[in-house]
Amino acid sequence: MAENTPAKKTRADLIKDAMSAPSVQEQFKNALDKNAGPFTASLIDLYMGDNKLQACDPKAVIMEALKAAVLKLPINKALGFAYIIPFNISVKNPDNTYSSVPTPTFIIGYKGLIQLAMRTDQYKHINADVVYEGELRTKNKLTGEIDLSGEATSDKIVGYFCYFELRNGFSKTLYMPVEKMAAYAKRYAPTIKYSTDVTVEKLIALGTSGVSSSSVGWTGDFTSMALKTVTRNLLSKYGYLSIEMQQAIVEDRDYDYEDESRNNRLNEAGAKKINTQNIDYTPSEVVAEQQVDDSPKPSFGNN
Repeated sequence: MAENTPAKKTRADLIKDAMSAPSVQEQFKNALDKNAGPFTASLIDLYMGDNKLQACDPKAVIMEALKAAVLKLPINKALGFAYIIPFNISVKNPDNTYSSVPTPTFIIGYKGLIQLAMRTDQYKHINADVVYEGELRTKNKLTGEIDLSGEATSDKIVGYFCYFELRNGFSKTLYMPVEKMAAYAKRYAPTIKYSTDVTVEKLIALGTSGVSSSSVGWTGDFTSMALKTVTRNLLSKYGYLSIEMQQAIVEDRDYDYEDESRNNRLNEAGAKKINTQNIDYTPSEVVAEQQVDDSPKPSFGNN
């Protein structure tokens, strides 16, 4: 009589098994207290509703979700505070060939940055929005003040701004026209900087139209990415940064923060090692354009 073979575990089983590890439960509990249950339930829903995310190692997905949990930001895509997006990272095999490995990545949205700023209780006003044709009247290069009191003459987007005023009276505005934003994205965003299909001209067209899709990223939702860029760049340079905000900006991997010297060092190095702790696949090196994550990883016990 043939022995019964154990049924192959489904994707749902894998994520639930990883989530059930006591060390994982403890870390979500420490980060979210009584809200740990709803957050982990939303994580499972996110994982099960995204075929591309299911191609990633469940433990790696949980590690990225913990980053959002520590910042107390929801990962529901519809809310736009934070996302866990799967990227294909090229990794070097022992035989010197390269393989594409789906890798989950925590990305904060501009709403998440504004939320963290509001929690500091240091901001009297903070706002980020698009600028339509006709609204921009003048820009004072000396003071940085932007006059947006004009009337919109069309629904064409010409730029993006972020403004804040601290409770002590200090205020600052950053404005970036669509053309500059598109060039910035093409130069620094690792998801498109090496793509021959995504040109600056195509990005400008996406920006001026304001059309977005259900996907996340520059080609899916240019407006949200642009608003995050002006918000992050303004806050990181002039804003009051709590520890949470500093952590969020460091965790945000979509740009190299205009660090051209770092870019050059990566290009010269040719390839970088990737931290594989608690990840089932074992790539040894990652191509130069990808950032290296050496942050401490949560323990998953023996599961």
